[in-house]
Amino acid sequence: MVVIIKPDAKKEQVNTFLGWVRDMGVETNVVVGKELTIVGLIGDTTKIDFDLLRSISIVDDVRRIQEPYKNANRKMHPEDTIIQLGERQIGEGFFHVIAGPCSVESREQIGGIAAHVKESGATFLRGGAFKPRTSPYAFQGMRAEGIELLVEAKNQTGLPIVTEIMSVEHLPLFEEVDIIQVGARNMQNFELLKELGHLRKPILLKRGLANTLEELLMSAEYIMAGGNRDVILCERGIRTFETAIRNTLDISAIPFLKSRSHLPVIIDPSHAAGMAWMVPALSRAAVAVGADGLIIEVHNDPQNALCDGAQSLRPEEFEALMGDLRALLGVMGKSLSADEAVTAE
Repeated sequence: MVVIIKPDAKKEQVNTFLGWVRDMGVETNVVVGKELTIVGLIGDTTKIDFDLLRSISIVDDVRRIQEPYKNANRKMHPEDTIIQLGERQIGEGFFHVIAGPCSVESREQIGGIAAHVKESGATFLRGGAFKPRTSPYAFQGMRAEGIELLVEAKNQTGLPIVTEIMSVEHLPLFEEVDIIQVGARNMQNFELLKELGHLRKPILLKRGLANTLEELLMSAEYIMAGGNRDVILCERGIRTFETAIRNTLDISAIPFLKSRSHLPVIIDPSHAAGMAWMVPALSRAAVAVGADGLIIEVHNDPQNALCDGAQSLRPEEFEALMGDLRALLGVMGKSLSADEAVTAE
């Protein structure tokens, strides 16, 4: 971090400022020029309030020379993070597809869909038990019973489960959940992120509706600062001025995040556009741009789904998409992790 001192600052004021910074355990390197005095801050500057520095009367400007996220930063961790979950590995070189309904609705529904997506090649089962909805009158999910049904489907199919958490109070219910999802609306629920940082369980962190990529990485930092290094980043579309589609899928987020961070990055094409017919094209784009996986909504009866039926693929549509993905991955010299597991057996 570099602090530029105003030209009219008095020597006593500068010395007081330097002493204040050093008291916080940060070393200083002072360069005095003809017109400007520049102070380089060396060490752990994460405890220094960026805005507070700027508000000091003798400070003209403050500039970062390194990103504020440390644990999620590729500069600090050049090797790609590979998350080990049982026999499955998540990260660069291991392409996974997480599939299932937006909401768990019944034992028959989640069990049937789980069997279909596994047969098509999905490696994880998704399903919402707690549902954050814009309207308080919309279906809010089956809650604890929904998680119980997900666990049943997991035991029947062998697919690890992914489901969203909305409150720290619900953590005891997630003991048998394999990957805990933090939804877009909770990306900056910092108290929740801190608690998830104490777990030893992968966290799938979705980008907020109108958040920057740096803010996404800073949210990942909250989790990692607590000791949990198994974070999966998810781009799910952001709100822009465009109204023709629900959200704008930021494909450029994938190469950007992979250049700045070592964490796995996946794409959610279902929530991006909110229309099932667009999901295959967006999924193929995700593969082409280098994503580590997809999270796709699949429902056996989309027209009568209790949540987000319009963006859900039917099982036969999902099966066709998986065929397309295998072909595209093959052209790129890659393969679905599910296929590799079958080969190994």
